[in-house]
This record gives sequence, structure tokens and C-alpha cells, in this order.
Amino acid sequence: MQITASTVSLTVDDVAASQQFFTTHLGYVEQAAADGFASLSRDDAAMDIVLLARGTEVLSADQRDQHAAGLILAFTTTALAQEEERLRTQGVEITMPLREEPWGERLFQITDPNGVIVQFVEWVTPPGPQNA
Repeated sequence: MQITASTVSLTVDDVAASQQFFTTHLGYVEQAAADGFASLSRDDAAMDIVLLARGTEVLSADQRDQHAAGLILAFTTTALAQEEERLRTQGVEITMPLREEPWGERLFQITDPNGVIVQFVEWVTPPGPQNA
């Protein structure tokens, strides 16, 4: 098997609100859209995103009323502090400010209008005797 692309499908209440958030602030571009549906992508290695309206019949009955919850959409990036500042300047609420974890992960989070948590990560060498 060869995987040629990765896509995450998110079930949300307001497709248009999430679509605007991802295209305005995160550089996604609409590939296709219809009532209750949007397919978004980027030119880089980022994961494609499909947004589906909750209750849509294209979903199986047991998934139809589920909401994208308990999910963190994480992107590994560079220039993390500048990205946080860019988003803050655009008026995006930073729901978890930039921080560094002891294992070497720097991260911050934002949340889209439908409650989808988007995390940006940059890896640094963790402090410790093994890295001295």
C-alpha cells in the first residue's frame, strides 16, 4: 500500500464557519463545497480537511449526530512564536498560550468556531544530562 494523501473528516454544526476559519487563518483552500460539505487542502504537507454538517445523511446513522469532540488537530510547524503572534494579530483567540513541555515539545492551541481544537507544535531538544 502507498498512502498518497491524508484527510481528516470533521463533523461540525456550522460548516461555513469552520471553512472560513481554516481558509482565512490557516491557509487552506476550498477544493469542493456543497450544502453541508466542504473539502479543504493546502499546497504543503498539511492534512486535507473535510467538513461535514452534523445530521447529514451521507454519514451512517450511528455517526450522524456526533460532533468533532475529543480531537486535537495537530500541525508540526516552524517559527512557532511568529505563528502564534500572526494569529493573535488576526484576532484569533489563543486558547492555550505558547508553552514548552519537558520532553521538548513547544506548542500552542486555537479553537475554531465549532470547537475544533487546532494545535501547533515545534520540537526542540529537551533539556537534560543526555543532551549536555
